[in-house]
Amino acid sequence: MKKIEMARILLAAGLGLGLGCGVALGQGAGQDMKNAGHDTKDAAVDTGHATDQTTRKVVHKTSRGTKKVYRKSANRTTIAAKDTAHRTTVVAKDTAHGTTVAAKDTAHGTQKVGDKIAGKPGPQ
Repeated sequence: MKKIEMARILLAAGLGLGLGCGVALGQGAGQDMKNAGHDTKDAAVDTGHATDQTTRKVVHKTSRGTKKVYRKSANRTTIAAKDTAHRTTVVAKDTAHGTTVAAKDTAHGTQKVGDKIAGKPGPQ
């Protein structure tokens, strides 16, 4: 008899818990649809936030890279301009020196020819 009573108590408790959980878990398809909609919205918001953050990072890094390249380019342009100016000065000085030497040689040659015409003896 005690076994039967115990079985009834356990059966009643089991059914009570089982039906209680079933009601709690089985809220219905409508609530599941609402939950799915909220989850979709939350996922879209998270994706938008991640996209915004990534875009900001990319823009920032691109801006920094562009400025860095610009500065290097400007510096190299300045160096190239200075080198060109220096080389132009050196070439101009070399040309002036060559012209001076050629003029002196021409004057010396002209003097020698004039001396020969005048009958002066040349250096020995």
